[in-house]
Amino acid sequence: MKSLSRSSLWVLLASMALALPALAEDFRVGFVNTDRIFREANSAKSAQAKLEQEFSKREKDLNDMGNTLKSASDKFEREAPTLSETQRQQRQKQLIDQDREFQRKRREFQEDLNARKNEELQQVLDRANRVVKQVAEQEKFDLVLQEAVYINPKYDITDKVIKALNAVK
Repeated sequence: MKSLSRSSLWVLLASMALALPALAEDFRVGFVNTDRIFREANSAKSAQAKLEQEFSKREKDLNDMGNTLKSASDKFEREAPTLSETQRQQRQKQLIDQDREFQRKRREFQEDLNARKNEELQQVLDRANRVVKQVAEQEKFDLVLQEAVYINPKYDITDKVIKALNAVK
């Protein structure tokens, strides 16, 4: 089989280039900013409020524990020169043990908070994805992106999605 000649290749490329705009007119693209959904959608705000309520007592207890530890450490620093070696070592060991306990509780708190936050955000994202699909089908989008390096604002449908999300109870 003979390869295409140069002039045939140019004719083929020119016809393809002329056909692309016709195809592009029928192809609709949209973009959704998930960060904005997580910040602005009512369901995301209520999830955040739920998490704050759920974890506020533990956070306050941790802050109190940290303040108590800092006060004890400051007191030790002031009194250390007047303490006997045995008393100094004993108080230092107590401070180290208290700090270890504080660090453990803080780590557990952070792990629990992150796990719950991921659960709540996943529920918001699942709802948002269903709404994005509805909007895309209603407005006949062929493609909706959630991540992009750059997007022309005219393709951003985030406001429509947030509005639809907020309308759903």
